[in-house]
Amino acid sequence: MPMEDEAVAQLYRDHAVALRRFVLAAMANPDQAEDVVQETILRVWRRGADPGNLRGYLYQTARHVIIDEYRRRARRIQATGFPDDDPAAPDQVDKLLLRVLMEEALGRLSAEHRNVILALHYQRLTAADAAKVLNIPLGTVKSRAFYAAKALRAVLDEMGVAP
Repeated sequence: MPMEDEAVAQLYRDHAVALRRFVLAAMANPDQAEDVVQETILRVWRRGADPGNLRGYLYQTARHVIIDEYRRRARRIQATGFPDDDPAAPDQVDKLLLRVLMEEALGRLSAEHRNVILALHYQRLTAADAAKVLNIPLGTVKSRAFYAAKALRAVLDEMGVAP
């Protein structure tokens, strides 16, 4: 197997499962989703993306491929008048991409930082309520929230996610 083929195969082995999960949430058809995953892997390999920001770059590229596919199908529907099977709107893809990136970023934080962010921002608890739920002092919640936000920004920067 030539070296280029092995590099593409390794990229696929390392990232196809996560990419497929992301794409399947945006597209109903598994065959089309697999096509998007393969096209994404090939585009990223051709461009020679920075390995440090690879996962974020893969998701961004998949987003572009999904939107290209959506536009292609929308043109086909306009031309033929027949609806295609469940195209994902670009804004839905953006929301999905943000959710996937945030899940991955939160997974890279310490449990203490992740729990405070989840309590304050996802569960919409006040700092006082978060302190009670997490069984830690109020000052600790505030301190962890500050440092958790800094750590999350650093992780997102590392993943190549712009502010």
